[in-house]
Amino acid sequence: MSEPAATARPLDRRFGAYGGRYVPETLIPALDELEAAWVEARADPAFAEELAVLLRDYAGRPTPLYRARRLSEAAGRTVYLKREDLLHTGAHKLNNALGQALLARRMGKARIIAETGAGQHGVATATACALLGLECVVYMGSEDMRRQRPNVERMGLLGAEVAPVEAGARTLKEAVSEAIRDWVTNAGHSHYVLGSAVGPAPYPALVRDLQRVIGDEARAQILAAEGRLPDRVIACVGGGSNAIGTFVAFAADADVELIGVEAAGEGIDSGRHSAPLSTGARGILHGSLSAVMQDTDGQIVEAHSVSAGLDYPGSGPEHAHLRDSGRARYVAVTDDDAVAAFRRLCRLEGIVPALEPAHAVAWLLGSGVEAAAGTGPVTANGDGAGLAGGFRASNEGLDLLTLSGRGDKDLAEVLELG
Repeated sequence: MSEPAATARPLDRRFGAYGGRYVPETLIPALDELEAAWVEARADPAFAEELAVLLRDYAGRPTPLYRARRLSEAAGRTVYLKREDLLHTGAHKLNNALGQALLARRMGKARIIAETGAGQHGVATATACALLGLECVVYMGSEDMRRQRPNVERMGLLGAEVAPVEAGARTLKEAVSEAIRDWVTNAGHSHYVLGSAVGPAPYPALVRDLQRVIGDEARAQILAAEGRLPDRVIACVGGGSNAIGTFVAFAADADVELIGVEAAGEGIDSGRHSAPLSTGARGILHGSLSAVMQDTDGQIVEAHSVSAGLDYPGSGPEHAHLRDSGRARYVAVTDDDAVAAFRRLCRLEGIVPALEPAHAVAWLLGSGVEAAAGTGPVTANGDGAGLAGGFRASNEGLDLLTLSGRGDKDLAEVLELG
């Protein structure tokens, strides 16, 4: 990650037409300060070494790349899982939280603000703050607090203040809005650890840089295991940090297909979904021009997903650019299919996935709708033997799927659904 200061690259503020800064003028100095601090830190070998040691000795990197034999049989392809669920705190979120917490300390910011939906980013940020002795306030929608009670309790044990948000749908969008309001007021002594590759520049590039450890590791691991690159790299997409962290390592490999799997919720045609990339959406949300669900008047549409981590009406601007350029394609999977895949992976591999990556597993097993299809989700039969939309390739196919988190947090929700 480190490079000489004299050759340090500036951060991407735009990804094609997307990205930018659509924020109050009071935040511009804080964003400029953050951008300068990250460019400097990224080029500092001492910072890179401190982060690398923590990721190795504290967080547990590198995470394994596991050949899932029974899942491969069900999918009709060779499938490797990048096991981010085995990272400390149970998801990929710690990669970003540790890096930003170290950066905040370097900047002299002793108070950390965060938002969370599924609770994994909140737990990761609270963990990093406990480790580094920083104050931590996590904003979380009260509906997500209900769905993710174990993570709320974990954040409290780690010393974080969990601030409930009662506005709107009481989910991730509202939590982000409250965190930004806090930061506008307290930017002088607080740093906002944004949890995904969204928001105003430099956040999409900063979060991507900190999450690309997933893709860099996975690329080296699959070359070592198979002697070649995968045909497809698959990851779930909400805001999109685990996906962009995986995709970026393969973006220059033209023969590797990049597939992002969004939440179709109750079905694309129902309007109750969280699939801005799959539906061609575009707009401004939380300081960035990106794929954003909105109505004809430009008002943000309420998102829906059984997965709290995907329950967000926007996605990162780099994903929107990858969509429009054709470098990546985006598909969507319903709540029902994601829950079925959650249960199926438990039985096939003895792995309890988070509901977020269960969407990617569901698509792999044959459920979902193509980004350009414009129709409701098509469901394969329950054993994964049939594949909707002609997704199934030959048995020689090689897939890499990022399993971005474990499902402890989702057990109550899944059991309640029956």
